[in-house]
Amino acid sequence: MSAPTRGFDVAIVGAGHNGLVCACYLAEAGLRVGVYERREVVGGAAVTEEFHPGFRNSAASYTVSLLNPKVIGDLRLAERGLRIVERPFANFLPTEDGGYLKAGGGVEATQREIAKFSARDAQRLPAYYERLERVADVLRGMLLETPPNVGSGPAEVFRAWKAARRLNGLALPAKRDVLDLFTMAAADWLERWFESDPIKACFGFDSVVGNFASPWSAGTAYVLLHHVFGEVNGKKGTWGHAVGGMGSITQALAEEAKSRGVTIRTGVAVERILEASGRAAGLLLADGTEVGARCVVANANPKAVAKLSGGPAWPEAFAGYQCESATFRMNVALSELPDFTCLPGKAAAPHHSSGIILAPTLAYMDRAYATAREDGWSREPIMELLIPSTVDDSLAPRGAHVASLFCQHFRYALPSGRRWEDERERAADAAIDLVTRYAPNFRAAVLARRILSPLDLETEFGLAGGDIFHGKLTLNQLFSARPVLGHGNYRMPLPGLYLCGAGAHPGGGVTGVPGHNAAREVIRDRRLGGRWPRG
Repeated sequence: MSAPTRGFDVAIVGAGHNGLVCACYLAEAGLRVGVYERREVVGGAAVTEEFHPGFRNSAASYTVSLLNPKVIGDLRLAERGLRIVERPFANFLPTEDGGYLKAGGGVEATQREIAKFSARDAQRLPAYYERLERVADVLRGMLLETPPNVGSGPAEVFRAWKAARRLNGLALPAKRDVLDLFTMAAADWLERWFESDPIKACFGFDSVVGNFASPWSAGTAYVLLHHVFGEVNGKKGTWGHAVGGMGSITQALAEEAKSRGVTIRTGVAVERILEASGRAAGLLLADGTEVGARCVVANANPKAVAKLSGGPAWPEAFAGYQCESATFRMNVALSELPDFTCLPGKAAAPHHSSGIILAPTLAYMDRAYATAREDGWSREPIMELLIPSTVDDSLAPRGAHVASLFCQHFRYALPSGRRWEDERERAADAAIDLVTRYAPNFRAAVLARRILSPLDLETEFGLAGGDIFHGKLTLNQLFSARPVLGHGNYRMPLPGLYLCGAGAHPGGGVTGVPGHNAAREVIRDRRLGGRWPRG
């Protein structure tokens, strides 16, 4: 066995964005921090890669909104070159009858688009936005707070009171909205507001992003709400593109971490979390090296963390933690832009720079879910298509483009003994066929493609079960119950072991918030002394 390396105050498992955020805040507090990453590059799922000569794109995560402004400011990401370009409008949705809907670019612009389908829906849009934003604002204020931890004693009563006070400040109608948005099906919520299929599909898409469910499944309204929390360049609810791809975020984080004295090692897998005197004491690496540390922070799926630390002794709830986003990702190199039948033209236009939703109705989304539930994956998937090279010419040669295809629903475990190794190309063909249905030149324009099935997402990026959110965003896995009740405060069952990934509050997306909050709890325990080993 190799000789132990020098010790750290904190050893972090995983150099994904939350691990790097956590490392930055811990180093700022004067702690010695070492980060260990299995892959050869930092960034986890937020990386940019060249997948075909001259063509680069975000590999797994692919768009920006949820990255918290406090994290951006505290960690000087803009000063380190991070630039986020807003979409000209949020979404472009081709309809089944050859029309289209553009959503975003201002309330009045969206109302004009919706009025093509329903004057009533256009009139109701401002009230819908106002009601949704009122709830989102309250929950936004709770993102950077540690949830009250059930069963942790009197100190948690104050946290519970603070959370309750925020909600109690709402008027009764808003409280009803909170209850509905946490428990209802997105389709039921949307049908209270709107009658036309295109606007319901456009908003309902967010309810199934990274969520293996039908829009009519209970709890999907919360997933819709979760995607409203974000902002870009100070504008709430907007989405954008990180120039240089998502890797520009994690590269900026790594630079900031190193400037604060953080040690980052890549290409080193963690075999096990070491334990001494009943608490986390470091890491055992795959090459046999032992890394000593006074505590350990894990940026990984809670189930993976349980395995690394001898999980059989952990509460049964961890074994029942649900993970399945049913996500399929693909990047393609294009010789030309898609020429949509409903809005013709191969020259770059605003709709090419928006989030292009290929799922025209809630009923279509429901069928995609039902088909995948029975057969493993949908032959007519739900998709968002992004073409970031329309706003970022660093990603493709002049005149050519790259596109991100984010697809639902594709299950991790296929029925009847089928394997993703045998199905991935057929699934990719189905995704290409879907785009070609709306843009007939698309298939011929594809020069190369990079496929990530749910199994690939697990194998390459460590996303257990291919789950992009490190666990389902269901009511029993949110706030104090994320990942499980009794451990919603970033502290795991093994003393000295903390969770800083998306399996902790507030959940998935490239937010940086779990990393920020977990670092605060480590620092708090150090100051209190009782949970921090001497030496």
